[in-house]
Amino acid sequence: MGVRTVRLDDEAERTLAAVRKRTGLTISEVLKRGLRAYDIASREEAATRPYDVYRRLDLGSGGYAVAPARDAKAAIAEVIAAKHRR
Repeated sequence: MGVRTVRLDDEAERTLAAVRKRTGLTISEVLKRGLRAYDIASREEAATRPYDVYRRLDLGSGGYAVAPARDAKAAIAEVIAAKHRR
């Protein structure tokens, strides 16, 4: 078993004290559980692909499209013309 020395800023100390008070756990147990939770979260984050992020976005009906794909060229021309009319 390893022994570590950790420096905590004031905010981390307050958080640690609040968790200990709420749960009744020891400092070591709180830190071990936090480390395990971070390990799981970081594995999930590392396994996230760009498409996974895209799927979670709620772009609504049609996303950000201003027109169906079949009308894309005409829609782009209209958007550019509208931009230059300003």
